[in-house]
Amino acid sequence: MKILVCCGSGLGSSFMIEMNIKKVLVELGVNAEVNHSDLSSAASIKSDIYVGTRDIASQLTSLGGVVVSLNNMIDKNELKEKIAEAIEKIK
Repeated sequence: MKILVCCGSGLGSSFMIEMNIKKVLVELGVNAEVNHSDLSSAASIKSDIYVGTRDIASQLTSLGGVVVSLNNMIDKNELKEKIAEAIEKIK
């Protein structure tokens, strides 16, 4: 399973979310490859789950995977809940 976190520039916020997703995956007992990218490069990176904040999530829907839209990128509980839901959708 591949998860790609996207943000406008592909630097700070997507990297922070990537680190938090890796922690959440350990808690859930799920093995997945997690990377981050800028929005414009996301189309060339095939993934099962695309994660972005609500301001860019709609731009990820055409990429073919499950899209996770975060209301608050630092809320670990929201992240864990939405990642778990996305994993269930692709199983």
